[in-house]
Amino acid sequence: MELTVAYDAEHASPTQRIQHEFWPLDEIDPKNAKFPCCLVWTPLPVVSWLAPFIGHVGICREDGAILDFAGSNFVNVDDFSYGAVARYLQLDREQCCFPPTVAGHTCKFGYRHTEYGTSHTWDDALRSSMRYFENKSYNLFTCNCHSFVANCFNRLCYGGSMSWNMINVAALILFKGHWVDSMSILRSFLPFVVKLAAQAILSLVLCLWSPLVQGHFVETFNKTCMRLKSIIMVLGSDADMHEAEINYNGAGF
Repeated sequence: MELTVAYDAEHASPTQRIQHEFWPLDEIDPKNAKFPCCLVWTPLPVVSWLAPFIGHVGICREDGAILDFAGSNFVNVDDFSYGAVARYLQLDREQCCFPPTVAGHTCKFGYRHTEYGTSHTWDDALRSSMRYFENKSYNLFTCNCHSFVANCFNRLCYGGSMSWNMINVAALILFKGHWVDSMSILRSFLPFVVKLAAQAILSLVLCLWSPLVQGHFVETFNKTCMRLKSIIMVLGSDADMHEAEINYNGAGF
């Protein structure tokens, strides 16, 4: 019996022999900003007021500490930029590839994954991305917080994919994320709703008052023209009288 077990283990495929035993995660604790193995999101000042689906994202270690790319050569650790987490999505470590050797990949990319940068644990992948982004300049459109999370996902080969980018990271938290509480929803959408309401009220006021203002302007313009006409007529009459007086004196009367 023991010989049979030993033979099966020896001739099993590398994927079958590798069984990762993941460290158990603590419970999500929003009050203490602990979100183990989560993708997290918070609204951005001003930007989210105009477009509430745009925000700042980060990714969390196994102990729940948040990492986010906050500026050039700087990755925040356990101090989420722009306020408390509003949305989160806990990620499944079973969907990652942690190869102990080149032949131990559970993903389909193999050597390509190795060249990009593999890791043995979740936190190891995040540390590698941190070191990489600590030498990167921040750019709002090409190298931002979403890029940092996408880099982590590609190192993890999360979901069996190495095509993570800013767009699908944003879509993941937008469509699958969970709100922390009702105040998070209010904090995310209230400025946008207030802005829309102010625009609607201003438009309504302009629509109602513009005819009145236009009518008042026309009336004032007409009165001004009449006054100018009267002044011109008076001045013309005085000039005619003055000319007649000169002609009268010149005639010797």
